[in-house]
This record gives sequence, C-alpha cells and structure tokens, in this order.
Amino acid sequence: MFIASVDNPSHAVEWILAEMMNNSEILEKATTEIDSVVGNERLVDECDIPQLNYLKACIREAIRLHPRVPFNPPHEAMEDTTIAGYFIPKGSHVLLSRLGLGRNPKTWEEPLKFKPERHLTDKCSEVVLTEHELRFITFGSGRRGCIGATLGTTMTVMLLARLLQGFTWSKPSGVSAISIMELDGGTALAKPLVLYAQPRLARSFYSNS
Repeated sequence: MFIASVDNPSHAVEWILAEMMNNSEILEKATTEIDSVVGNERLVDECDIPQLNYLKACIREAIRLHPRVPFNPPHEAMEDTTIAGYFIPKGSHVLLSRLGLGRNPKTWEEPLKFKPERHLTDKCSEVVLTEHELRFITFGSGRRGCIGATLGTTMTVMLLARLLQGFTWSKPSGVSAISIMELDGGTALAKPLVLYAQPRLARSFYSNS
C-alpha cells in the first residue's frame, strides 16, 4: 500500500502536467482555482481539498485516460454466469481492462481527449476521485475496494496542488508540444517528462531556514 501511495499519485500527476503543457487553458483554470481558494500567503492544505473541484476533475480525467495499469488482476469465475449477454463458464479467468473502460466511446464523448470538465456535471456537488458507477476504475469499489483510497486521494491532490501553487510550469526551449505517447505495453509516458519550473510564491516558502 505504501508503494502504491507514492507510485499512483506520481503517475497521475506526471500525466496531468504533460496534458496541461499541451492545453494551457486547463493549467490556467487549475492554477486560478488554487489562487482563489488558497491565495499566496500560505501553502495549500488538506482542508482546502473539498473546494478544489476543478483540480480534482483534472485528476479524475488523468486516471480515466491514463490508468496506472492497463488491466485489473485476473479473477476466476466460480460458476457459470452471463454478463451483458456474454456467457462466462465456470473456471474462466476474467480480466477487466482499465483502458477499455476509460476510453469506451459508448460511455465517453471524445474519449481520447483530456477534458476535465466532463467530471463537473453538478456544480453543487464536491468532486471525488472514487468512481462508484465503474465507468472507469480508480480505487475499486465495494468490499474489495482499495483500503488506501482516502490516503491516495489526499496525496494525489496535495502533490498536484503544491506543484501548481508553488511553480509556473513551461516547456523547454524549442519544444512546441509534449509527447503523450505511451510506453509499449504499459501506460506510462514513453519519454520522461522534462519541464521548467519557476517559483511563483514568496522566497520564504522555499527556504528551509
């Protein structure tokens, strides 16, 4: 669980930054939200998370489009069953495709486009990272849902929020767009993400003394 609590947030945040570099308006909206909720006189804190809905929508969209792993662990059918018209005999090994769910054009309009707004359907509701309707998989659900969902949510939101609040991000000189090609056989970026970070808060926030 401790490995996943570091690996999963960093994977999601790397993809979000890559997508934001190619969609400056998304980066601007997320940064503006943080500035509006938190300001620049203090660092973003856990108590701010419920109000950072657009930021959480960006995270949900990254998890939908770029899951940490392409498939769930296999399960074995304990008896003959039929699901959505498909007969699954007892003893069959069943694999659930996270990529297939998150990029299903029957569920998602423009499924390959990074569009956080699709998760902001109800302006009065708080955006959460768990997905109980199983349109895509975040931390699982039900009795076998991830016991670290709260920890994972908090770490992911705090990591992204601190990075956006603390720094102005830009592409290296001469780079017009960030490649979002995936690693062969995986879901990570094919090439390491390289960006420039410029401090945007008072110098005292970056000092250890």
